[in-house]
Amino acid sequence: MNEVLHAATQFPSIVFTLLLGLLALYWLLVIIRLAPIELFERDSLKEDHLASTLVSLGFAGVPATLALTVILSIAGALTLTIELLVLRWLPLGLIRIPVGVLVLWGTLVVASPIAAMICQAMHSGLHRYRPFTRRCLLGKSVVVIERQDAGEVAFAKIDKEPSSSVKLLSKRDGLPELGERRVLVKYLPEEGAYRSVSEQVYLETRVRLNKLRLKQKSGHSADYSTSH
Repeated sequence: MNEVLHAATQFPSIVFTLLLGLLALYWLLVIIRLAPIELFERDSLKEDHLASTLVSLGFAGVPATLALTVILSIAGALTLTIELLVLRWLPLGLIRIPVGVLVLWGTLVVASPIAAMICQAMHSGLHRYRPFTRRCLLGKSVVVIERQDAGEVAFAKIDKEPSSSVKLLSKRDGLPELGERRVLVKYLPEEGAYRSVSEQVYLETRVRLNKLRLKQKSGHSADYSTSH
């Protein structure tokens, strides 16, 4: 036990030890209702923020704080294992810092898809509880099952969750069709409903945004190179 505690306080393990400690405090505040579950959620996926980034990584349907907890727990366990089995036996000296940074990056890369699978497995159960059925649903695919008021109001079920139901509000130039697959992109708290777009449009938009970001990064790199 002493060896584990000592390893947990060494770099890079201490990074996850501190972060998981903060998350434990946060969840305690959630339990006693002093902090919201949807701490990092926003009403829309339009802008870049933590929740939209996690949705793009496959964490749609669960709160960002829960996704972060799962990712950091897995990455922390992997880092601690590497520290116990490898790093503590090596005479790293000052190179422990760059090696530790590489371990941090590698464990996060490995942990992300594993955490996404775990979150996808648990989200259907979470949606039975009201706190987990609002902004964290942004990015989820739904299937339209009913239309009202000339199609401006519709109801849909979450993909692979037949007992679920969400309310959709649409503008006249984007009315949903029965049986159409759509993606929730904006939460309307006053109406308790969502804006949505067709799944194909959502995927095409993501591809365009990713290409735009790559071009912007390339442009910044070029500017930096020419100015130095």
